[in-house]
Amino acid sequence: MRPVKAILFDLDGTLLDSAPDLVAALNWLRKAEGLPPLDTQSMSRNVSHGAVGMLTAGMPATSEAQFAEWKSMFLARYAAEGYRESRLYDGVPEMLGHLRQQGIPWGIVTNKTESLTQPILQASGLAAQSACVVCGDTLTRSKPDPAPILFACEQLAVDPVDTIFAGDDIRDLQAGRSAGAMVAAVMYGYGSHEIDANQLADSLAVHSPQDFLNLLR
Repeated sequence: MRPVKAILFDLDGTLLDSAPDLVAALNWLRKAEGLPPLDTQSMSRNVSHGAVGMLTAGMPATSEAQFAEWKSMFLARYAAEGYRESRLYDGVPEMLGHLRQQGIPWGIVTNKTESLTQPILQASGLAAQSACVVCGDTLTRSKPDPAPILFACEQLAVDPVDTIFAGDDIRDLQAGRSAGAMVAAVMYGYGSHEIDANQLADSLAVHSPQDFLNLLR
């Protein structure tokens, strides 16, 4: 493996365990519609698919107009309470601290919109540490397109081939490969159940935040 000059991370399911607040917003919507709550653990596998994925899995089939209204309500609730129960995964603060000590810059590339991302980064303390943040609406294209990763590498003044991009979703792996970066598949994340042997064939498997430090060694 080439020497690593920077690491770019997906947010949800990679650095942040955000499922509790996302499922809470979904259950708030279900309650408003007279539906019983859903279990956080079983619904967490849909987190990597965003609001549309959460609503498709967690709400009944309906018209486009009703779905659009539900999406607006869901996002408004999540924006208001996006960091109540969410937490950085165990080991993430220590891992990021090690990167800081080693002088290795790191950034975030997420498909979450900036309006939802920035308050969470502020509340979690990541905003003050991250060297760059690229959100789903920073550019006109988002993952699996490589453009956000290439843009982040420009911000950090590093070549993609010297950069690890880490994420738990197939779209993360696709984006990283297309950008020419080294790719780390986060197997503890929400979308890891969709990552098969073919996807892992040319990826670095990461089973805990500590594994990032092992890669650097």
